[in-house]
Amino acid sequence: MTTIEIDHTSRWFGNVVAVNDVSMTVGPGVTGLLGPNGAGKSTLINMMAGFLAPSTGTVTLDGKAIWRNEAVYRAIGIVPEREGMYDFLTGREFVMANAELHGLGDAEAARALATVQMEYAQDRKISTYSKGMRQRVKMASALVHDPSVLLLDEPFNGMDPRQRMQLMELLRRMGAEGRTVLFSSHILEEVEQLASHIEVIVAGRHAASGDFRKIRRLMTDRPHRYLVRSSDDRALAAALIADPSTAGIEVDLTEQALRIQAVDFGRFTTLLPKVAREQGIRLLTVSPSDESLESVFSYLVAA
Repeated sequence: MTTIEIDHTSRWFGNVVAVNDVSMTVGPGVTGLLGPNGAGKSTLINMMAGFLAPSTGTVTLDGKAIWRNEAVYRAIGIVPEREGMYDFLTGREFVMANAELHGLGDAEAARALATVQMEYAQDRKISTYSKGMRQRVKMASALVHDPSVLLLDEPFNGMDPRQRMQLMELLRRMGAEGRTVLFSSHILEEVEQLASHIEVIVAGRHAASGDFRKIRRLMTDRPHRYLVRSSDDRALAAALIADPSTAGIEVDLTEQALRIQAVDFGRFTTLLPKVAREQGIRLLTVSPSDESLESVFSYLVAA
């Protein structure tokens, strides 16, 4: 079993702390690294890939330091978010270049291209590829040496629905084979569909860890804020404020609406329509006002 261990690891750039005292273990199966843009996901993956040195702490592969250890690249395949591709090459030439670095040949390159279903375009120049095709040929390059560890940074960006499903199925299969697969994403639903285990990072800090049910529960159980407009805001506020599912209600005169903080998500979503019906109040707008990933993750960090 191949395992990456991150132990009290930080990385800073000048005065900017990109990763702050993160500890986690990434083992066989598919792990999702979830967090909003700018959370530190790419920096963390770059340290796992040996592209960046930790400022403090350690990042190891089966107990051996990854930084300045070229032997780890026999085990690691990397699909970076940034392009860094040679557009004048064909897809086959690009994959062959990585195969040759590993002392491999045409057969391995052909196998990798077939794995990502890119044989049909392998002799076209990369400059003619769509974003999704570029992602797949990067994937083929990462798989050419049959690695036991695969690190992918936002791999689904630019892919159409069919390409996404194909890549998800490939990663599931690799995880089921016992490989260690880690991919980053800022989309919770994307991670839910694929990852058996989720690590949440925000503002460079490790916020939560577990399967998607645990992460969903953490997110659902946090305080929720709603903007509600009705035919009688004051009467609705008076009826809701006495219930323990609400922690505070504010009448927003500018928006001509109520701003409600709900501390029991399940109870409140049942209570609101029930109270409105009993009081003869029409609900005109009910919308969450803090459903961005940034607000969700900020709550997880503070919890």
